[in-house]
Amino acid sequence: MCRGDALNDILADVFGEMVPQAQQYHDFLAEAGIERGLIGPRERERLWERHILNSAAIADLMPEGSSVVDVGSGAGLPGIPLALARPDLRITLLEPLLRRVNFLTEVVDNLGITSQVEILRRRAEECHESFDVVTGRAVGPLKRLVPWVYGLMAKPGGQAVLLKGGSAPDELKAVDKSLDKLGLRAEILTARAHSETESTTVVRLRRA
Repeated sequence: MCRGDALNDILADVFGEMVPQAQQYHDFLAEAGIERGLIGPRERERLWERHILNSAAIADLMPEGSSVVDVGSGAGLPGIPLALARPDLRITLLEPLLRRVNFLTEVVDNLGITSQVEILRRRAEECHESFDVVTGRAVGPLKRLVPWVYGLMAKPGGQAVLLKGGSAPDELKAVDKSLDKLGLRAEILTARAHSETESTTVVRLRRA
């Protein structure tokens, strides 16, 4: 990962005027996030590339002005980096665990993005709202995720954009029949936050 001026240039390209908030979020993860067990201590040195910029990699896949729900948001990944990279999006962080909701509330309040980001303490299967885009990262295999996201992407043109990494092809094979029954089309995409950052594998689901 680039450091120093090179990293600053990347952050400026990805987050624009929200770079100070991105840096503040990084510090939240590096301190309170680790202290409260939301981020592993070994992740401290790779928060930018492995977590924050990896989450921002899907920013360009979001339609303008979309409502986006981040399922099982945890420490706010990918929802908070998305909000900072794309201020036009309306983000809902969906998280059932109280200690994580408390962390997310502190972060969103301190970053000053409460008008853009809403936090719901709820499981995905208990949420009956619909969104333009459903996203998630490190939540679970597609076999478990597909029923959850299907109910949330009820809007016309709704889609799911899920960060999956190298497991994507095998996970898609395991849900082929389920996708057909639900009338969902799947594709595997490669995304990156910036030309100088690592790429990641994304599964996009759309209504047929």
